This record gives sequence, structure tokens and C-alpha cells, in this order.
Amino acid sequence: MSEREQLKKIILDLSYEKRLITLASGRQSDFYFDGKQTTLHAEGGLLVGKLFYEALRDVENVQAVGGITMGADPIATATSIVANLAGRQMHAFIIRKEPKGHGTGQWLEGRKNLPAGTRVVIVEDVVTTGGSSMKAVRRAEEEGLVVLGIVTLVDREEGGRENIEAEGYWLKALFTKSQLVGE
Repeated sequence: MSEREQLKKIILDLSYEKRLITLASGRQSDFYFDGKQTTLHAEGGLLVGKLFYEALRDVENVQAVGGITMGADPIATATSIVANLAGRQMHAFIIRKEPKGHGTGQWLEGRKNLPAGTRVVIVEDVVTTGGSSMKAVRRAEEEGLVVLGIVTLVDREEGGRENIEAEGYWLKALFTKSQLVGE
């Protein structure tokens, strides 16, 4: 079984649920992908790091990967580690949902690895409408980073790609909903 097939199996076993849920966008859905169940799984996390790194290999001069905490944290870390094992420096960073309430009051963790102008890719576990992705893009750009695009574990195929592309960014998905569970 290929690494992609192994990851698909883990996603379906651990992250996919057929039940009524309210999404971050406020919309109701009859299915749910809890990406963290896969990205925090020992084998799942390793496969995520490998396949996200593979998705970024042809993206020129990516220097860092990260996104909004919590979903992006294990993905950015795993991707950074796999990149380093492959001989490439690709630092991880975390964007807070609100600025740190003490000390430096920063929005970004890993800041010392990210001088202004650092070329980054935003990573996500699940994209629905692209709203969270674009929040991450805006915060990263406000911090002086150059956002190249977005990579997600799962694209729910509910307008996220179109919304992200309308903003001038690309989206790569390791899997789409239809690839995982059909239409």
C-alpha cells in the first residue's frame, strides 16, 4: 500500500464522521473531518509530514510552513522535520488566534526564524470555505511574511478553492472529499 493510500485509510478510520456538525463558518454539515485525529496519530503525522513536503517540493524557495493554531501545528512541525531530514530548511511557525496576553504580545510563534520577506506556505487540516486560510494569510502578511499559497490535508469542496484563488493564492489539497468518500 502506498503512503498516500495508508494516509487515506487513517483519515477515513480516525478523522471522518458521518454526523450533524456546526462548522467554523457557522454552517451545518452532515459529515465532519477532524483532521487532528490523523495529524496527531504517530503514523498519520509522519505520513502527513511526508506528503505535505512532497506537495511543496516543486514550490520554489519555500522557507517556512505554518498556520493558525491548532489544526496547523502538527502539520507544520511534521513537514518541517521531514524537510530537514531531506536536507532542506523549512521552518515551522504558528499563528495564534489572538495575540499572546503577556510578555511580547506576539501573534506569531517561531518569529526568530522568520525575518521579514520570508517565503511561506500556509498549512491547514481542512478547508471548507477558505475563511480560516485567508485569516492565516492576512496575519502572516501583516507580520511581513510573503505567502505563496496554501496546502490542506482535506478540501471539503465547498467553495474554499474558489474563494482562495479569487484572492490570488493557490490551494493544493492532499485529498478532496470526493477522493475520500465519493460525491
